[in-house]
Amino acid sequence: MRWVTFDCFGTLVDWRHGLLTSADLIAPGQGARLLEAYNRHEHAVQAESPTLRYRHVLAEALRRACQDEKVELNEDDAGVLAATLPYWPVFPEVGAELSALRAAGWNLALLTNCDRDLIAETLRRLHVPFDAVVTAEDARDYKPSTAHFDVFRRSHEPSAWVHVAQSYFHDMVPAHRLGIRRVWINRLGERAPDETIIQTVLPDLHGLLTAVQDGRRP
Repeated sequence: MRWVTFDCFGTLVDWRHGLLTSADLIAPGQGARLLEAYNRHEHAVQAESPTLRYRHVLAEALRRACQDEKVELNEDDAGVLAATLPYWPVFPEVGAELSALRAAGWNLALLTNCDRDLIAETLRRLHVPFDAVVTAEDARDYKPSTAHFDVFRRSHEPSAWVHVAQSYFHDMVPAHRLGIRRVWINRLGERAPDETIIQTVLPDLHGLLTAVQDGRRP
């Protein structure tokens, strides 16, 4: 079977917008600062406790971000990111591009650094069925570990496989390590630390079917 696997948050769902606006709910006007501080801590929390539920990763990284930025955080508010995550917006082109892949005969899967219950809430917003989901709970680790990819490969034995994601660090690096074809959705206009890892680059999901079908290089 032919598969396209996706990261979810940052690739299909506007993670930055969701986190920023959620942080603004508890610290009005401080969302941008807290977003940047949060980014400095999330991977460290995951690396310290690879089996920690993602909702607890969100809360602990937010606590550390608030401490960095001298923003008072009531303990009751530490769960705001997990509470709002099911409502974070999907990028506008996602529905049409995923539908085009399915119509062309590709199976779709998510490999996500998320909890099963949280991703179940997010799936209803994507409006396109997914054939498989591998979460951090299933992998018992967080990307950039290869555990998600290993679990997926053992379960589905894909005859063709393309991985699509926004994060160079979390997704492009492990997919390259495993020899999986990959499309980098470079929404932030970043420069890759190692250009040899990159195959196809798109600024968003527009034209994804063509990129997947022909495997063109940038």
